[in-house]
Amino acid sequence: MIYLLIKDSIDWLDDRGFGFLRVFTYTTFRGTFAVLVSFFVCILMGPRVIRWLRGQKIADLAGFDQAEIDALMASKKGTPTMGGLLIISAIFATTLLLANLSNFYVKMAIICMLWLAAVGATDDWLKLTAGRRAGSRQGLYGWEKLCFQIGLGILLSYFTFRHGEQITAAHTLYFPFFKKLQIELGLTAFIILGSLVLTGSSNAVNLTDGLDGLAGGCMGIVSFTFFLLALIVGTSFAGREVATYLYLPHIRTSDEMAVIAGAMTGACLGFLWFNCSPAAVFMGDTGSLALGGLIGYIAIVIRQELILFLVGGIFVLEAVSVLIQVSYYKYTRKRFGTGRRFFLMAPIHHHFQRKGWTETQVVVRFWLITAMLAAMALATVKLR
Repeated sequence: MIYLLIKDSIDWLDDRGFGFLRVFTYTTFRGTFAVLVSFFVCILMGPRVIRWLRGQKIADLAGFDQAEIDALMASKKGTPTMGGLLIISAIFATTLLLANLSNFYVKMAIICMLWLAAVGATDDWLKLTAGRRAGSRQGLYGWEKLCFQIGLGILLSYFTFRHGEQITAAHTLYFPFFKKLQIELGLTAFIILGSLVLTGSSNAVNLTDGLDGLAGGCMGIVSFTFFLLALIVGTSFAGREVATYLYLPHIRTSDEMAVIAGAMTGACLGFLWFNCSPAAVFMGDTGSLALGGLIGYIAIVIRQELILFLVGGIFVLEAVSVLIQVSYYKYTRKRFGTGRRFFLMAPIHHHFQRKGWTETQVVVRFWLITAMLAAMALATVKLR
């Protein structure tokens, strides 16, 4: 909004000595400014949102299938959930203020975020208000959430592919560490990959959201990494494309994803103000599904899906731990008559709790691992 107003009147402002406002037309400035705006929106709105959630009695149930974890998590019972509303509101408001709303990728990113936030909010509301709705179901079924996620992935991938039809780089899968290893994708392959990335990242972040500050802190680091990558892939300086120099794809107008990623970074940091241990609010599916899907869409736009697997290694680990646990349990039950666990508990952050790590140790160590993976991912840009 601000971007469009200033861009349309930039000549008028220049004539009257306000040329310094031209900085709002630069993605680098708007993306950086988005971090600050989104952060302060969260800080200012946080107390009111938390009070509203308490008033609605939308609180965490803190129920697990193991007594030891139930005891560790007992203090969390009653903590307001659906705090993802705060994160989504901050990202949405910042995007309206600072992003170029005429940009195709920005429109698709907004649809992605609001779609998944609605799915998550519906699931949270059904689960957390089940006690007042006797006889009603508790949350969306897994297959229902998957249908919404996959359906969104197919739609966004299709229109994103069509939008970049004249740009070969927009349809190519690039591999980290390798300069010339790349695969040009057709429409079907692009849709399959895009749907897998969006659905997988959405669910992986959702599974990670189990300890105070864990998902928010990791997502803040991942979002900032993609803020930098979006600037590299989409920005030109003095007529030269930075991406070309670094053997990365240059996707025209994709630099607007830096504004979205910046807003995500600020929102996650602002949310951590209230979500750090002991948490005053949890993001719930409302925030985790939307954040995961949105970062997945940004990765699709700037053609860095495989980098997302590296930077988001903790999210991948959490999701894989659940897949291994469920598969191993079913296999052993079929083979031996009794199901056995591969991990002490899944997702894997609870496994480390059972091993004796405190909640803070798990969270901070996972943050450190994510920071190291982010540094590795940025290093691969130059290595290519």
